[in-house]
Amino acid sequence: MAKLIKTKANFGTAPVFLTAISTILGAIMFLRFGYSVGNLGFWGTLGIIIMGHIVTISTAMALAEIATNQKVEGGGEYFIISRSFGYNIGGTIGVSLFISQAISVAFYIIAFGEAFNAIKPFLSSELGLVISDNRYFSVPALLLLIWLMITKGADLGVKALYFVVAILFLSLVFFFIGKTDYEATGSILTNRIDRPDDFFMVFAIIFPAFTGMTAGVGLSGDLRDPKKSIPLGTLSATICGMIIYVLIALKLANSASPQDLVGDDLIMSKIAFWGPIIPIGLAAATISSAIGSFMVAPRTLQALSSDRVFPGRRFNYLMSRGVSKSSEPRNATILTSVIALVFVLMGSVNMVAEIISMFFMVTYGTLCLISFLQHFSADPAYRPSFKSKWYFSFTGAVMCIYLMFKMNPVYALASIIFMILLFFYLSTYNKHDYGMSNIFQGVISQANRRLQVFLQKSQKAAGEESWRPTVLCLSKDSFKRHSAMALMKWISHRYGFGTYIHYIKGYYSSDTNKESDEALNKLIKISGDIHSNIFLDTMVSPSNTAAIVNALQLTSVSGQPNNMILFEFKKGEDEWLSDVVDNYGLIATAKFDLCILASSDKEFGFRQEIHVWITKKDYDNANLMILMSYIILGHPEWKKGQIKIFALYSKDEIKQEKDHLLNLIRSGRLPISANNVNVLEQEEGVSKEEMINRLSVDADLTIVGIHKGNLSGNKLDIFKGFDNVGNVLFVNALTQKTIK
Repeated sequence: MAKLIKTKANFGTAPVFLTAISTILGAIMFLRFGYSVGNLGFWGTLGIIIMGHIVTISTAMALAEIATNQKVEGGGEYFIISRSFGYNIGGTIGVSLFISQAISVAFYIIAFGEAFNAIKPFLSSELGLVISDNRYFSVPALLLLIWLMITKGADLGVKALYFVVAILFLSLVFFFIGKTDYEATGSILTNRIDRPDDFFMVFAIIFPAFTGMTAGVGLSGDLRDPKKSIPLGTLSATICGMIIYVLIALKLANSASPQDLVGDDLIMSKIAFWGPIIPIGLAAATISSAIGSFMVAPRTLQALSSDRVFPGRRFNYLMSRGVSKSSEPRNATILTSVIALVFVLMGSVNMVAEIISMFFMVTYGTLCLISFLQHFSADPAYRPSFKSKWYFSFTGAVMCIYLMFKMNPVYALASIIFMILLFFYLSTYNKHDYGMSNIFQGVISQANRRLQVFLQKSQKAAGEESWRPTVLCLSKDSFKRHSAMALMKWISHRYGFGTYIHYIKGYYSSDTNKESDEALNKLIKISGDIHSNIFLDTMVSPSNTAAIVNALQLTSVSGQPNNMILFEFKKGEDEWLSDVVDNYGLIATAKFDLCILASSDKEFGFRQEIHVWITKKDYDNANLMILMSYIILGHPEWKKGQIKIFALYSKDEIKQEKDHLLNLIRSGRLPISANNVNVLEQEEGVSKEEMINRLSVDADLTIVGIHKGNLSGNKLDIFKGFDNVGNVLFVNALTQKTIK
């Protein structure tokens, strides 16, 4: 899908650093930082700086990590996200990122217009010009910037950055060496106005000051060595910006009263050694930030169009086109200009700042989330030369979501809804969502592996009281009858774990291996159709005994050892059953409970009644039989079902055994009605099979116990004589299970 953008990469680390630092040290620093210190004091402002940089440093580290793991081409953050999360997620983030970058141009140009507030009195008194609308300054500035970017491109932008950063640096120097006559009446670290604004309200206004650290990433397609320049330039700009902001807050608190800090947007000019340098620095900062955004936004759009993210083929073609050897995105620059001009004509600094903050938060949160998930996916292909820590990335992702809603819940919700709608819109056009699924597949695999190890280690301490079925089913007739798979599905739905093995008799070869793969694919499809939670596999073995031996040695996907094995045969067909019974000694040696399902043409009927038949010989089997009926009944397909217990004892034992069963049901909190507990007298001359055929003819599943003594000597008669009933599950418990 992706079409490579061929560019002449000729930039080093300096443009990344300069683009980022000039965007970080921008309009908010000059116009709103005094407002923060006046409302919250130095400590409160320091809290905002720290909280903001928890997000930005985490994002910068995540970005540096992801960027050093892959070849980074044009498109910056969009390229990184799309190649990690896939085109649909990447496109969704990329579109919102482009919009926020384009609106950022307007934000900085509007702030540039505010720099002229300092000369309005002069224009009015000396020239007689009364200018009440700053758009008289901002619109011509934007038009000039548009003309320069379209005709000169990024090369001029980078050259201009050196000039404006020099002015920005000079204005900061003059500010720090300036002195005032202000003497604090209290501690300069805690002084603030009497009725300050809410902390998060102030944070919402100040946060855009920290959002410029990824601006340089948009130059990725123009860098000689993105893997070196992006981490070094981004992290160094972020850390430098944080240090400068702390020093500015301390200087402001030490140089002016809280009332002056809140009441005068250009209070820094009254503190600086030479006051006019501050409006000049503000103009330089806003223009440099606008240039940085103007360089990045068209390249994001160009990368999106080159990947054909948008449904319109003609639109993709126009926006992806570049001119000259460096593939300057002229058409994308024109569209960016239109968006910026609209917002310059319509918006105010505060409104535009809140909008772009939301979209930047989404982008930052996504970058941190990618890094966090990659840490846990343990993908061998993920080998970044710069490594962050998972807890940094996790903290950054959580903080982004938290701060979005703390700053403006309405804008946050609107941003999320916009992203969801955009994702579904792009998904109807693009069918590429493999990146995200690969990451989550790796995360789930690693989580499963750790859980298995944990469960295995804790198994010894768990004891028999925490028994749950971990069932292994070995079947030769998976595609003839689905009764065994259905039973495994019910057992594994909530309480148990199931592994279903389709057995192919034969010697392992390329042909049987191919047959095995085809069988597994069919099983997976069947399992998906019936919404099963069992793990599926295949086995090729030359003999039935060898297959049973191999199955007994398989590990469970649950992390706990298998403790039960299930076989299935069709009534009237004894070959497979004979081999199973003949190998009972091996099953007992492996310490497995044994279940054998006798399938009939009635299958499981309407799934309304499970009949459990207990006799004197089922001392060890009884509890397991009852537990199995309860576990099966827990599946939604049996939601209208009920359990009926039939116990066969001599006449003088009936009352005692019924009391015992009722007490067991009450103490075990089993959903079995007392009316469904039937303790019957064994009729003389009437076999157990005959009574079952008569009383359980309408049962959808009949559970019968088998004693280990009857399984020796290849005795198959115990499985016969149940012709009138449907499916019969024969149960042999290795040890008695506890119901409590």
